[in-house]
Amino acid sequence: MRILMSSVIAAALALPAAAGTIGYGSGWAEQRLQLFRSNSYSFGTNLGIASDGAVSLAWTRLPQAEWDASAASWNWTVEQSVPATNLGQKGGDDRNISVYFVFLPAAEAERLQSASIRSLLGNDQVRILQYAWGGNHGRGEILGSPYAPGQGVTVALRQAGTGSHAESVDLAQDYAAAFGGTPEALIGLAVSADSDDTSSMIRAALSPVTLQ
Repeated sequence: MRILMSSVIAAALALPAAAGTIGYGSGWAEQRLQLFRSNSYSFGTNLGIASDGAVSLAWTRLPQAEWDASAASWNWTVEQSVPATNLGQKGGDDRNISVYFVFLPAAEAERLQSASIRSLLGNDQVRILQYAWGGNHGRGEILGSPYAPGQGVTVALRQAGTGSHAESVDLAQDYAAAFGGTPEALIGLAVSADSDDTSSMIRAALSPVTLQ
């Protein structure tokens, strides 16, 4: 949904997080995307996710010490999965977990450190890499967001299904492939689960994200 991408852009600039390995303690909050349905997140050492025909996201702002991160790694587990979908299809792109990395040019990130959430919506300089477990795409396939063309992409990592996996991604390389150029400031991190289009259920967990 368009609101999903807009909420990621806004929410990722709202609160500080711990530096280095990004855990799920203070600084994280849920952003509801529907009035009556929302995911359930268990914040702690790991992030537990339960989604029953719903969609929402958890988000945090990153400290300036992490703005120059160019790689990331994490572990994730899915015990109950949505069916395979087309992650490039608007309104039919359910996925088990998405991990979002939100970027701005360094000067813009500096300028907007104290900006309100509302003023950030629609900022055409924001770029988002979204790594997804879901769909039926080949690993590493990059799909343009149907909700924010030119600003957001989905990078497919795992097809829909269950299991546990370790991931390591090259943010700089994927950014260059998706948008061209070099990322300047990684200002936010978000996680979502999306099961509303297929009215299915997700039970999943995500380890802390390590930035390098």
